Amino acid sequence: MKSIYKKTLFVAAAILLCGSAAQAQLPNEKFGKPSNLEWDYIGWGDAVDASAIILCKTMTATYQLTDQVENSNRTDIEVGWGNIDDFGKNLIDDSNILVKYEFRLRTKILKPEGARHANIDITYFNANDDKVFNQDELTDMKIRVFTKNEKGKVVKRTVDTSSFVTERVNDSYVVMHVVVPDVEAGSIIEYQYNITSTRPTYLYDWVFQESIPTVRSKCDIEIPAFLQFNMNVPINRLIKSSVEAGRLAYDTNRADMKKGKTCISNHYKIVGDYILPQGQALKRNQNGDNADETAEEIAIFTSKIVKPAVTPPAAMPKGSTHLRVQ
Repeated sequence: MKSIYKKTLFVAAAILLCGSAAQAQLPNEKFGKPSNLEWDYIGWGDAVDASAIILCKTMTATYQLTDQVENSNRTDIEVGWGNIDDFGKNLIDDSNILVKYEFRLRTKILKPEGARHANIDITYFNANDDKVFNQDELTDMKIRVFTKNEKGKVVKRTVDTSSFVTERVNDSYVVMHVVVPDVEAGSIIEYQYNITSTRPTYLYDWVFQESIPTVRSKCDIEIPAFLQFNMNVPINRLIKSSVEAGRLAYDTNRADMKKGKTCISNHYKIVGDYILPQGQALKRNQNGDNADETAEEIAIFTSKIVKPAVTPPAAMPKGSTHLRVQ
């Protein structure tokens, strides 16, 4: 009887250690092959009853620079802190300085009713105006569904993206409705796509809190220092931010550009781990448990140009985000 009691305690302790270790580890940010941890993942804490979870969602944004800043093609000097004010006074041709975005999302379906979370909406700029020639371009979309068969072997399926429907929501934005068929409990879905934007004074917002728990949410943005933004990072103990100086290389495809030309930049990284859906902490408080009340606020990273040299684009429709899980 005593040995059975000891064995029970040992098993219970092992389970607790496994749960703690799972929360200490994070999903693989490299897409294409879910890790063993992600296959075993069933949630954490208040997220164990979720019908689906976001394992990892990331946005990477960087600028592709040409000589569209009027004096940026000077051969005698690079853009540095000593002359940044002078460079900042020049006009920016927003049709030639590009912002390159890479978006990645991995979701796991935990229960049959969670299959609806395989569908997402992607909102992006597309003006309903014949005079506006520069639109944001969505490219390189890939969607894969991973499942395990009865023998435990991973089966990968690629989803045809040609049938997705695009809907206009106002004069400035459209939404692509992404529908992923034939998913089931245990399925892992990966989405990846790129957006090229010709609007250097505008950056897409990034939503950390979704309608389902999120294990890791990360945005990585590198901005040339002559573009000054107000960066509004969420005030949330689960979200950490940092900024450091970097350098961006100019596009040297033009014959009149000098090789090796660079511009100093501000490199922002904002990372959130183990984020619960909006309102979940408030619900727990009403049940009498202690909870972090800030967790029930929507955590969004936003940016706003301080002194735009060109007219900022129209605001996104209220309630829309760049990527929202349905």
